[in-house]
Amino acid sequence: MGRKRLTAALLLIGLAAVLAQPGCALAETAAKSGDHAGHGAPAPEKVGEQVGQGGSTSPTAGKSERKIAYYRNPMGLADTSPTPKKDGMGMDYIPVYADELGDGTTVRISLDKVQKLGVRTEAVTTRSLARSIRAVGTVQVDERLLQIISMKYEGWIERLHADSTGQKIRRGQPLMEVYSPGLVLAQQEYLAAASATSSLKEADPESLGTARQLAEGALLRLRNWDISADQVAQLRKKGEIRRTLTVQSPVDGVVLEKSAIKGMRFMPGEVLYRLADLSTVWLMADVFEQDVGMVREGQEASVTLNAIPGKSFKGKVSFIYPTLATETRTVKVRIELPNPSGELRPALYATVELATPTGEAQILTVPDSAVLNSGSRQVVLVERGEGQYEPRPVQIGAQGGGYVQIREGLREGEKVVVRANFLIDAEANLKGALGHFAH
Repeated sequence: MGRKRLTAALLLIGLAAVLAQPGCALAETAAKSGDHAGHGAPAPEKVGEQVGQGGSTSPTAGKSERKIAYYRNPMGLADTSPTPKKDGMGMDYIPVYADELGDGTTVRISLDKVQKLGVRTEAVTTRSLARSIRAVGTVQVDERLLQIISMKYEGWIERLHADSTGQKIRRGQPLMEVYSPGLVLAQQEYLAAASATSSLKEADPESLGTARQLAEGALLRLRNWDISADQVAQLRKKGEIRRTLTVQSPVDGVVLEKSAIKGMRFMPGEVLYRLADLSTVWLMADVFEQDVGMVREGQEASVTLNAIPGKSFKGKVSFIYPTLATETRTVKVRIELPNPSGELRPALYATVELATPTGEAQILTVPDSAVLNSGSRQVVLVERGEGQYEPRPVQIGAQGGGYVQIREGLREGEKVVVRANFLIDAEANLKGALGHFAH
């Protein structure tokens, strides 16, 4: 039994000796590697680090790092930060590099960004500038061509010839036939006086003069009651008393209103018809108070109507009303329009365009898209070189035809940015460059 235990112990000791020999070799190899590394050969773990830091294999070799001047708001707001940060929406602030700031008076944008933004410039030029004023209005009847039909005597309507509103009427056309006891009496007096004058031709001059005065008085009464000359001539020629009298239209036009009804009794001064001549109409346009100073009497106007698409009507400003409507801040401007075809009907809605010259033959102008208007001042971006733009304050004047007058700040021939100027403003903060002009 003891012999078996001794044999097993010897076997275990031998196995341990065999396992111990490889471990010693690995330890010795590691130690030698370490000693060799100490003499200048790089260790495996450090080789990668040295390659990463080496000058010849780095991806950024030969390139100098760009210096960040500050960080700007990603939404274009006038808010900057010296360190990286986020805005209220969690968006990172955008770095602005020092080489993009220019010399303090210009904004510098890289050429690839200029191409991406689609920047376009145009030279400052002189031209004659006309400004168009647009307004809206309605067609109305020419007040000077309105006609009221009323009688100067009492009577009754026995027949209507113009019996509907909107009916077209010609001058001298019968409107109605009326009966009036006063008219019959006036005819009788005239015929009696005329007969007495004929019978007293051989009488003394005093009696003959009295008879003639009575005849002329009766005739004058008929004329004062607007009896037509033809009807008076017929009365004098035939000597017949007519029971009814025909009332004729004094103008060409249409019936706007009709109060006359067959069989009705009318009194002196009562309105029976309202007629209007529409051969010329008025357009009452509402011009805003900031534009009314550019409007002059006699100025030509172009009028278009929704009811007549594709057609333009020409007219002239005939009157500028002296009062302003406080509710709409507009002034009424009256435009006369010829209407031979009758297409322009009262109450139609119309759009008016008035071309107003600036009063100067040639003025300095730029496209209106070139002006960045902050409300307190106006700025344009002047091209100073490839990718370099100078924000320059200007004083603007009249506008029209897509151009704006430059009173101060630019010279003829300078190129200004007319497209993507707002994007340039977003790409580079203009505050620093504009601050140069504030001092």
